[in-house]
This record gives sequence, C-alpha cells and structure tokens, in this order.
Amino acid sequence: MGKWSRRIIGAILCLIGTATGGLAADKTDPGPQPASDRNWQVGFTPSYSSGNYGTNTTSTFFSAPISLRRFFRYGDVSVVIPFVTATTDGRTTLVGGTAFRVDDGGGSNSGTGGGGGGSVDDGGCSGKNSNVSGKNRVCGTTSRAAGQKVTTSGIGDIIIRGRYYVVEEKDWIPQIAVTGRLKLPTASASQGLGTGEMDEGVGMEVSKLLGDKLVTFVDGGYNVIGRPEGVNLRNQHWYDVGAGYYVTNDLMTSVYFEEYRSLVSGRQNARDVFFAMNYRAASGWRFNGGVTVGLSNGAPDYGLSTGISYRF
Repeated sequence: MGKWSRRIIGAILCLIGTATGGLAADKTDPGPQPASDRNWQVGFTPSYSSGNYGTNTTSTFFSAPISLRRFFRYGDVSVVIPFVTATTDGRTTLVGGTAFRVDDGGGSNSGTGGGGGGSVDDGGCSGKNSNVSGKNRVCGTTSRAAGQKVTTSGIGDIIIRGRYYVVEEKDWIPQIAVTGRLKLPTASASQGLGTGEMDEGVGMEVSKLLGDKLVTFVDGGYNVIGRPEGVNLRNQHWYDVGAGYYVTNDLMTSVYFEEYRSLVSGRQNARDVFFAMNYRAASGWRFNGGVTVGLSNGAPDYGLSTGISYRF
C-alpha cells in the first residue's frame, strides 16, 4: 500500500472515529443538538479574495465549494468539493481553501517595502528546478516568471473534516470540541490552484454562551503541510478568537480575529478580521455572508463570501 493510501485511510478512520456521535455544527449552531430526522446538509458557499500576500503582484482567488455534511449526536463529518479560479504568478496559491504565499522570493532581487509592514518581494521566485536568481526562476510549483499573472480554473483540493464534542456546555463549563481535517491534493499545482501535496490537521474549538445573546469563541489547531518538490513549506499553527451576538433567535452576527503562521520562513503571518452574519430560515434553510479585512502582508487585502445551505 502506498504512502498516500495509508495516509488517506488513516485520516478517514480518525475522522469517522471522532464524529460517530452527534450534531456538531458551525458557530451558528453551538453545541450538540437533539436527535433529528434531518441528518444531512448540503451547502454552497462562494468566496472571493484579493491581495499581494507579501509580493509585488496582486493575486485574486474565486472559490465555489459544494459541501455535504453528515450530522451525528456528538459530531459531524463533511466533504467539501470546490471549483476555483485563480489569477496569480504562482507565488501565491490555495492551501486548504485559503490563499498563502508559497514562494520564498529569495535571490538577488528580493527587497522590502509595501503596505501593511514587513518585507515585500520585488520579483524573485523559487521553485522546482530553480538554480538561478531573478526573473528566470520559476514561481512555486508553476513554470511562470515573477509577475507573469495567469488566470486558470479547475477543481480545487477536496477537504474532508470532522468534529467531535468532548465536553458539553453547562453552568460555567465551556463547550469543547476536537476537530480533524484532511486535504486531498486534487487541485492542479502546475496551474497555480494548489500545492499538489496532501495536508492533515487537528484542532480544538471552545465556546461559551454568556447570558442569552452573547457567545464567545476560541479556536486553534495545527496543520501538517505537504512539501512540493523544490518548495520548502513549513507546518502551520493557527488560532482565532471572537464573539457572536444573537440579534434574534435565528439571526446571529459575529466578529473574529484570525492568525495563521506563514508557510514560508521569514514572511509575515496572515492576520485578519472576519465579520460574519448567519440566518436560520424555516424548513432547514440557512444563509450566511462574511467580509474579511487583512491586517498583514500575509493576508488578503479583503475577502467576500456568501452562502446557502439546506438540511434534510
């Protein structure tokens, strides 16, 4: 059995093992919920982001993922299949559905400057078979020169994720869930749509309802990042802190501060603020929208998302 086969089977067994119990939902559904005959959910959540991600070139990404979720008593398992369009020179690509700088930008023409603080590469690239500096180097996993932006489209990386509640909220005790995540390398690395390598991650989610309206969140995790040939990527830790407010029983607004470790040594971590709104309609329908505002060179300048889901 090959390396990928063992990793896929092991991760899927882990996800199934952490989710054979109950409803674990997103932050619009805090906590395990009573048994229901609506144990499946299908969703569609398109998003758009734009930024330079620490380079001198703006990259844009559009993702249109379809998700299928199976709810259990104390957890859930989801499969996310995205279709993506990227306009990039290869120094930035999607990793687990989020855009990050994957090129170290070393060589004789790297420099500093740009908005948001920290260094901004002025044109160097590194990647597979790179042995010279400057414009002749390839960018990331593509064969593009620095600044040579190309628009490509195709299927993105398929993500399998699971959640299991280990502690239910009561009195002063917060709700705690453990999570698992597996990224299958189905996106084309040569087209700048992914890294072409498998990633795995684990995490924890903690939330606490304060009164009847306010809920607080603290989440964190660690991702083991696959390393494409010629591209030296680091593993990634991440966290977010935030709060949500129930305007009504069905309408919730929330705000989060998020930080992700940069995948390339010496680059700024991605930091942003995310504003979200979620609405639960009748008959299993849900609607959501969000705005991301970047706070560092490693993050997008801005991002927009909207979504709809149906539970059946």
